[in-house]
Formats: sequence, C-alpha cells, structure tokens
Amino acid sequence: MTITLKRISANQDATFGVLIKENTPFAVTLERPWLDNTPNLSCIPVGIYQCKRLVSPHFGRTYEVTGVYSREHILFHAGNTEKDTQGCIIVAEEFGQINGKGAVLDSKKGFNEFLSIVQGVSEFELTITEV
Repeated sequence: MTITLKRISANQDATFGVLIKENTPFAVTLERPWLDNTPNLSCIPVGIYQCKRLVSPHFGRTYEVTGVYSREHILFHAGNTEKDTQGCIIVAEEFGQINGKGAVLDSKKGFNEFLSIVQGVSEFELTITEV
C-alpha cells in the first residue's frame, strides 16, 4: 500500500498537506515548518519512507515514519496546531484556525479515518511531495 502526503501550503508556523490513497484524498495534515530537518522542530524532507505499525505509550495505536535521515520517532497522531507536534504528522478532517493561526480541526475523526484506511496493514509506503 502507498499513501501520498501532498504538501499544499506552508508558513512560518506550519506546513499543511493532504493524505491521498489511490488518487483519492481522505484527510488533511499539519506538520512543523521546514527547518532543515532539525529533530523535533522541522517537518521531514520530501521523499519516500516506510511506515510501520506500533503502539505508542502516549498516542496508542499508530504508525512510525522510518528511514528519515538523522530522525526517529516520527509518528502519525491527532492534534490541532504546530504546538501539538514535535516533528510528527498531525492527521485531521479539515483546515481551519485556532487563535488566529492556521490549524487542522476534527483531528480525532481524521486520525480514526486514517487508522481505518491502514487497518490490518503492518507497513505502508509514504511518498511526501511538495506542490
């Protein structure tokens, strides 16, 4: 299985994208802005990665993005703003604003949809692209 994260916009606070499976978008994403792949502060570089199922002590059942140069513990999880991620990928249902800043909304629903799409899959390929 391959899922594409197509990044569509970025500002000084966050990077916004769409998750796509078989040419069908199913969720939106929020990541940190690009800060030279600095662990915990930056989104990850454009590329192709393997994602592996795991159970996180903090986030529960999720997937880890592996093979990112100089990085580890990059997870998919719920959240709303760049403060909710330390270099991970936040999954949600829609874009919006919180306190005047770009955010993603209805994240638990979006993350659960993501989990239903990858249900029963121990690994998948993630392709990250820029517009």
